[in-house]
Amino acid sequence: MKIKNLHKLFLTCNSICTDTRTIKKDDLFFALKGEHFNGNKFAEIAITKGAKYAVVDEEEYVINSDYILVDDVLNTLQQLARYNRKQLNLKIIALTGSNGKTTTKELINCVLQKKYKTIATKGNLNNHIGVPLTLLSMDENTEIGIVEMGANHLKEIEFLCDITNPDFGYITNFGKAHLEGFGSIEGVIKGKSELYNHLKLNDKIIFINKDDVIQTKQLEDYKNHYSFGSSDKSPQVHIKFIEANPFVHIKYNGLTIKSRLIGNYNFSNISAAIAIGNYFEVDDLDIKSAIETFKPDNNRSQFIEKGINKIILDAYNANPTSMKAALDSFANLKDEPKIAILGDMFELGQDTDKEHQAIAEYATSLNIDTIYLVGKNFYTSTFNSPKINRSKTFDDLKASLKVSPIKNHSILIKGSRGMALERVLELL
Repeated sequence: MKIKNLHKLFLTCNSICTDTRTIKKDDLFFALKGEHFNGNKFAEIAITKGAKYAVVDEEEYVINSDYILVDDVLNTLQQLARYNRKQLNLKIIALTGSNGKTTTKELINCVLQKKYKTIATKGNLNNHIGVPLTLLSMDENTEIGIVEMGANHLKEIEFLCDITNPDFGYITNFGKAHLEGFGSIEGVIKGKSELYNHLKLNDKIIFINKDDVIQTKQLEDYKNHYSFGSSDKSPQVHIKFIEANPFVHIKYNGLTIKSRLIGNYNFSNISAAIAIGNYFEVDDLDIKSAIETFKPDNNRSQFIEKGINKIILDAYNANPTSMKAALDSFANLKDEPKIAILGDMFELGQDTDKEHQAIAEYATSLNIDTIYLVGKNFYTSTFNSPKINRSKTFDDLKASLKVSPIKNHSILIKGSRGMALERVLELL
């Protein structure tokens, strides 16, 4: 079936669904395949549960006209998303970067919602499936779309840009994330910059953080940009950092904005949302209100008081750059005493040993009293200090904390998603 004709059917449906557990009446079901499942096998279930049509790519699963046979379900989903985007009269902001993508996306959405009807990526559904699903959730009522893009290898952002065709773009930062796929920090910069290359090629607008030396150098010759920052490099929107103890407070256009976000590293995320709100002419007081009412969740920079402990839970994910930033911010807090519980960082490839060793050494150099290192990568790192307590597994950490409970401390919990360090909360 031609994409144009499939799009006509799509417009008669409620929404897109790829999981029969969440199917709703009149959904359009896409029978995606995974490493351990074949979505075609669930097409009949989808129809039975109320789906209007099911898109499949194996002829044996076509029962009647409710089943739409295509060559490749995933490719069809992506092509349909591209086609839908082209039909809509809206502006799309694309967002990528090594750290802070989801928080920045949520902040931007909160700000722009004060004036516009927006659709933003849900959670961190930012890959080759999530981006098409986001585009297909937009309709003629959407005025601005905010699309988060993730990548762990070269050409992935380029591919997502081809589907999304963004009008604006912003890269949060370039950090040591997904080194296994990108190969090096230079590979990260090259991969993430595919967004800026796409925008330059199409003469679209780029938002630049002038406090970021790499971004500024990369884009110094590109005139079609909108800049922000706290430096004296003449940004178009000037934002001043006040403090982060623990929440980030800033000054903007004579207003003091008191966020609920923790850590100096969130200053640039907040600044980007303010600058983009400024570009789209959102009222300053509305920008202030949006930032101040935004509350992080899902284990991202959450401040939790549990008993007599104050906890910074930043356990959604981790890489060497975000780990170092979290440690710096935590060490600068006025609270005493401090404990850091750090979990393994994943997808670092050949740099795994070196990066875990470096973080262990760096953490001990800071104003932090005790450092718990959790996971096989940290466990095998050889740097030693009286501050360090190593646990090979979470159960080992659990046993250690049972013997020596933590009481009346400020605690940083940080690790990669696979470590699920939010479980530490149950032990405190």
